[in-house]
Formats: sequence, C-alpha cells, structure tokens
Amino acid sequence: MKIDPQSPADLSAQIASAIRDEIVEGRLIVDARLPSEAELADHFAVSRPTVREALKRLAAQSLIRTQRGASGGAFVNRLSFEEAYAQQVTTSTLLLSMNAVSFGTACEARYALERACAPLSAARRSADHLATMRAEIHRQQQPGLTDEAFCASDVTFHRALVDAAGNPVLSYQLAGAVEAMQPLMNMITFTARDRSAIVAFHVAIADAAEEHAGDKVAQGLSALEDETQSLARSVFAARAER
Repeated sequence: MKIDPQSPADLSAQIASAIRDEIVEGRLIVDARLPSEAELADHFAVSRPTVREALKRLAAQSLIRTQRGASGGAFVNRLSFEEAYAQQVTTSTLLLSMNAVSFGTACEARYALERACAPLSAARRSADHLATMRAEIHRQQQPGLTDEAFCASDVTFHRALVDAAGNPVLSYQLAGAVEAMQPLMNMITFTARDRSAIVAFHVAIADAAEEHAGDKVAQGLSALEDETQSLARSVFAARAER
C-alpha cells in the first residue's frame, strides 16, 4: 500500500483509497483485521490522526467496521446489497439534482431499467411480491390518501416489482432508479396526474406479473412511461405560460 506525499490530494483520502484497493482486489479479505493505527501511521509515514481520518472515510463507506476492547480494531466489513441501497439512492439523487438532468432523460432511463427486470419479475414473482403490489394498489385507491403517501406507495409498488426479479444485483442497481428517480418525477407530475389512471396502469402490471407475462409487464411499464412523459410536458407547458 503506497501513497504519494507530494500529491496535492489529501493524505487521509490517499490512505483510504490505498486500503480500499486492497479490499476490492481481495488482498484484504472479509473479517480481516487491519494493522493498528500506529502500524498504519508508520507504514504511510503520517500522523495517527491522519490514519484515523482515513479509517473514518472507509467506515462511512461501510468498507470497514471498528470494535473496541482487547480484541478490537478495524476489520474488513461484509457489505450486503441491502446496506448499500441507501448509498446508491443518495448518489443517484445527487447526480440527478446537481447535474441538471432533464425530466425526459431521467424518465427514459428509469423505465428502461425497470423494463429490463420485467421478464425475470414475471417469471420469479412470489405470492408475497404480488401481495405487496396488490396492497399498494388498494392503498392508492383510498380517497383520503395524501399526495406524499400516494408517492410513497408508488415507490413501494415498483420496488416490489423490481425485487420480484429475485436478483440482488439488479435490485441494487435499480434502487437509484426506483427510490431516487421515481420520487423526483412524482414531485413534478403529482399535481397533474389522475390517480385512477395511475392505479389502472398498476393493476395491469400486477395482473401481467401474476400471469407470468413478462412482455405484458414491459408493455404496462411503457404505457406508464408515456403517461408520465405526457404529464410532465403539460406541467412544463403550464409553467411556461405563467
């Protein structure tokens, strides 16, 4: 593990990057104990506070965990897909909000990604996945449901469809699409949309999943995308006229 003391990059960031590379490339395996702060400080020829900051960076990325006591120290973490979801959602939200991605581009990407799950979701959906989708449809039909609650239910419905694919890698990759893009799109279109129309699309998608009809699930998602894009155009046109 090496760093460049002459580099303008922060030393703690360089140390964190060097240790991260060791983990990613398999030289530091899951549950392996890292050298002590003093040993790392000697190895990198830096102060212990600098090492401590590097370890904090790695812990924030869930790459290591720390334990106190005589047998304590810093250990390589066993990162799960579920634990990484939040980071994926946060990163996707920041990318969309900070890089001026258009609504059309975000919507196109979000539904293209979900349609990729359609065949697997239809083939592998369980009774529990269907029950979740049906429960959210029922919830969305309640007249007293707030806009915020409807949007949250919308996300839960689509998350169940994605998780029905039974592939944790896909679920992780789509966490940003469903839990970051979907809420952002809902914020723009919720004032213009007809809830009954959205519910009808959800019913068609759930019915298709129950029938193991992947092509119909994809068609339902395409129809929902068309509706969402149309709503957005009407919202943006109305704003332009003000």
